[in-house]
Amino acid sequence: MPPWARHSLRVLVPLSIASRILSRRSVAPSGFPSSSSYREMTSLSTDPKLWDGSDETSFYSSDHPGYTLESDSTTFVGGWHAHRKVWEEAHVSNGDAADGASSPPTVCWIKEEVMPMITKFDYSTMPIGRPPRILVLYGSLRPTSFSRKSAYEFARLLDLLGCDVRVYNPKGLPVRDPDLENELKVLELRALTLWSDGHMWVSPEMHGTITGTFKNQIDWIPLNTGSVRPTQGRTCCVAQVNGGSQSFNAVNALRLLARWMRMPCCTNQSSVAKAWKEFDDYGRMKPSDFRDRVVDVAEEFAKFTAVMAPYKDSLTDRYSERKETLEKGRLLTQAEKEASNEKAKTIQESRKG
Repeated sequence: MPPWARHSLRVLVPLSIASRILSRRSVAPSGFPSSSSYREMTSLSTDPKLWDGSDETSFYSSDHPGYTLESDSTTFVGGWHAHRKVWEEAHVSNGDAADGASSPPTVCWIKEEVMPMITKFDYSTMPIGRPPRILVLYGSLRPTSFSRKSAYEFARLLDLLGCDVRVYNPKGLPVRDPDLENELKVLELRALTLWSDGHMWVSPEMHGTITGTFKNQIDWIPLNTGSVRPTQGRTCCVAQVNGGSQSFNAVNALRLLARWMRMPCCTNQSSVAKAWKEFDDYGRMKPSDFRDRVVDVAEEFAKFTAVMAPYKDSLTDRYSERKETLEKGRLLTQAEKEASNEKAKTIQESRKG
């Protein structure tokens, strides 16, 4: 273990002390701060420049209007902190609930059970020097989607682990069509990919593989845009939920996708069987070995990303690409390479004649 990692692990603290610390923290990227300031920006702009990442200062800022508890009702952009909504609703007193209705749990298992036992790096002392940026993707549009519930639990844990987390809402994303590349949801997804240091992928298993909803998101992320490779070197972590017995078909498919997208995968993974039994009415996981595994995966992924992110460019600095840049002035797209090869072939054939 390198020196910076050895000295950066968070020590375990007693529950009573952890509770007092949490009670004093009103706003912190690793906790669950009030989003009252975000609620004031509920009417999200439809200006493409706000969502395409062209203004990095704005898009990378913690004040970006995408940090809302709900996506825009018309364009479906934003809602990056949707995973925090259930926590904030827990502040509603039981007396405000309708007769016979249950109130959101006032105790967060992540805060009460995980916080005292969690270990994480002090990112400020590491080469990354800031919280890892994590993009969370899930693969279902159902109102009661279990992949969304699982993704939100991962997002809450990664919040606790000090990461800057943004959850992407796949609703409104059109089916892959080159003519629709300027749609807001497409611009948002691609910009979030460039913003991120790592991806957390959660998909249901359907017909033995990932869902079309999830694959459509991946299809919209280009392997290269000119000389820019949006996913190359970014970390990836995979998880799945099942309606029946435990399976690993979806996570295996996700790992294959990550490999083709040149994304190093976290060694750990999660597969939640009979997901309908594992979540309560508010989307929180019930105590189980599955829940413990989710914590394990999130904890490892945060560390993995913090270690890998600063060296992404060095690890992907390839001889062949340096050679191509020297000869051509830049990296060529696959289409340009094919055209160049065809031209060279034509010239060669003409010389033979």
